[in-house]
Amino acid sequence: MRSLQLQHFLVQKKVSKENVTPKEPQERKIVGGDSDVHGCKGSAGYTWSTLKKECIRVFDGTKLSHYDDGKTYTTAAYVIFDGNKAELFLDTQKESIILERKSEGDSWVKDDVELIPWKGYVLKKEGKIIYTGQ
Repeated sequence: MRSLQLQHFLVQKKVSKENVTPKEPQERKIVGGDSDVHGCKGSAGYTWSTLKKECIRVFDGTKLSHYDDGKTYTTAAYVIFDGNKAELFLDTQKESIILERKSEGDSWVKDDVELIPWKGYVLKKEGKIIYTGQ
């Protein structure tokens, strides 16, 4: 009797293996294999800086917090400085924005965007404050 049960078990195992559909091989993603056209690795926090001409981590720059009607939100913008130029990274823009100032103490400007050095920094667009930070 025991031999019959064991034989029945082995037959069941064989049938179930035959009915298994082979899985498609899954593409493996290599960690750190996400370099952009400049060689910057987004997974490691790097973004291309047009100003510095190298891969940078924007969160190492100056952080500006979103500002609207006196309320602070969790979105952020980052700015890095190089002489009289400032590169602005906004979460709403695909590309960074290069701002320039004429001399020390002046605001950095590009079109309708202005970065003002006042109690830290104030970023205005079309004359309206959109970000503030230290």
